[in-house]
Amino acid sequence: MLRISKIVDYGTLVLTHMAAQPSSVYSANDLAGALGLGQPIVSKVLKLLNQHGLVISLRGARGGYRLSRAPEQINIAQVIDALEDQPFGLTECTAMPGQCSVEADCHIRTHWQRINDIVRQSLEAVSIAEMVRADGGTFPPPRSPVLSGARVKAPNSQNWSFSK
Repeated sequence: MLRISKIVDYGTLVLTHMAAQPSSVYSANDLAGALGLGQPIVSKVLKLLNQHGLVISLRGARGGYRLSRAPEQINIAQVIDALEDQPFGLTECTAMPGQCSVEADCHIRTHWQRINDIVRQSLEAVSIAEMVRADGGTFPPPRSPVLSGARVKAPNSQNWSFSK
């Protein structure tokens, strides 16, 4: 099963909260209270995000953290890279080439690499700004009226209703 870790989920939550007002400065305590998370985990997330250049730490009486750049310029792949201990990869050979004992003879490795690349590109295509949007953004872009939420009436069909 593909699943993001709790720390990536929390990091995304922190960043999306900050992205609602990207020029504001947030303390770990304020973020923890607003998001219902523990202050230690929020502090850990902020420290890692700061180390990877996604947030900036500001010292002083009005110190805290703010986004290092516009929310449109921070994508989910960058969040994962900042918060995960290991490099991104769906399999061991895509995350850390050379670590798998059967890698050289594996006949499905190239397929896993292709799938890994597709997932990675999808994560890079979604920004923190899109995650803030209440409507879920436009990812993937609508390609038909059905995907865009418009109602499509099938030819020669009747409209049914329970009300009179």
